[in-house]
Amino acid sequence: MSGQPENPSPVALVMGTGDAIGAAIARRFAGAGYIVCMARRNGDKLSPLVAQMREQGWLAHIFSCDARKEEQVQSLFATIEETLGALEVVVFNIGANVPMGILETSSRKFFKIWEMACFAGFLTGREASRYMARRGRGTIIFTGATASVKGSAGFAAFASAKHGLRALAQSMARELGPRNIHVAHVVIDAAVETDWIRQNHPDYEKLAARDGIVQPDDLAENYLMLHRQPRNAWTFELDCRPWVEKW
Repeated sequence: MSGQPENPSPVALVMGTGDAIGAAIARRFAGAGYIVCMARRNGDKLSPLVAQMREQGWLAHIFSCDARKEEQVQSLFATIEETLGALEVVVFNIGANVPMGILETSSRKFFKIWEMACFAGFLTGREASRYMARRGRGTIIFTGATASVKGSAGFAAFASAKHGLRALAQSMARELGPRNIHVAHVVIDAAVETDWIRQNHPDYEKLAARDGIVQPDDLAENYLMLHRQPRNAWTFELDCRPWVEKW
């Protein structure tokens, strides 16, 4: 017997809820009335975030899940669907942005980056598709990067994985669109406001003063907008960058 509430609110899952983009997306959907599920390998790290969200009166839950492990991903989706409600939105937000020269890239490192940024996206997207196809509705959004469309020196492993994730999203959009499932891919082509960027970006102060750093909360608005789009005008790919960013 299902443990779902009688009148469940819509449910959103953010797979790969980090401290910046993922957290901002989770907050935005929670503020819009969604039951938000946040997943990462070490879910306990999200305890302060979920506490803050619940203080706002928002419905938020955390889960530990290694998105590279098929059984864990399947179990996560089953648990959410059975206990919280129908997933209306699934966001795949795992990064794996690890710079390394091709001469220093071992097969183990290359494979691990591909697992995190591409294979995990396949597992997440497939499981989301299985539940949404039964209902004939839903939104699946993949977070991309500059590397999704341009391979840079020192990022061969990351770029190959992000190129693969984009191709996955394209194929899914063409297959699932006619089934009323909106699949979208968001290219984030700029530095995002994080502790790492503040401490390591050589031009941080200059860019921040000119509104040239992507703010996670502003970026999150785009994810909610994509989900709310009418199906006669769906966007597949959204390219996000500050006004000063060079193409």
